Amino acid sequence: MVKYGLDYTRCRWILPLLLGIGVIFGIIALAGRGWLESQTLPYVHQASLWESCSRPSQGGEWSCESLMGYAWGRAAAATYLVGFLLLVICFALAIIAFAIDTLRFNFIRGIGGLLFVAAVFSVMGLVIYPVKFSSEIEMTGINMFSWAYGFGWTTAIMEICLGFFFCCLPNYEDQILGNVKPTYFYSSP
Repeated sequence: MVKYGLDYTRCRWILPLLLGIGVIFGIIALAGRGWLESQTLPYVHQASLWESCSRPSQGGEWSCESLMGYAWGRAAAATYLVGFLLLVICFALAIIAFAIDTLRFNFIRGIGGLLFVAAVFSVMGLVIYPVKFSSEIEMTGINMFSWAYGFGWTTAIMEICLGFFFCCLPNYEDQILGNVKPTYFYSSP
């Protein structure tokens, strides 16, 4: 944003917009039923963050079991949910921070730190889930962690990357606010 001379007034909403996209991806991960799915025929297993569903054969009825009955299921859901709620708080704080005409750079650095905390919680939930799920739930056939689980990892990666941006942005305060004289690389013939 700074290196290529983009105007601050035009680009000030890029980071809150990216945070909003991260919130949308987090909602998809929380609500999606595709955390784990059967990869090959017969498609007999499907799981979300909240429940695991299986059926005895291709045309049978799905029977679902709540993962909240397991301590690791509650831990995975709670840690991912805490990370998501911290992301939503960071999104709200970023909207407030960038809406104010005089940008408070220490406030922005605090948002970056909070994003790192959110990423830690999200990653903990995303690691607990597959490790304990594959060891404690009986699965048949070949299964894969699917699209909703991928959205969860995308949210966690966005939290880490945006945390770096929010923490490093105050280092370029003068350039962003236009307090630095431009240097021209011109030599006379």
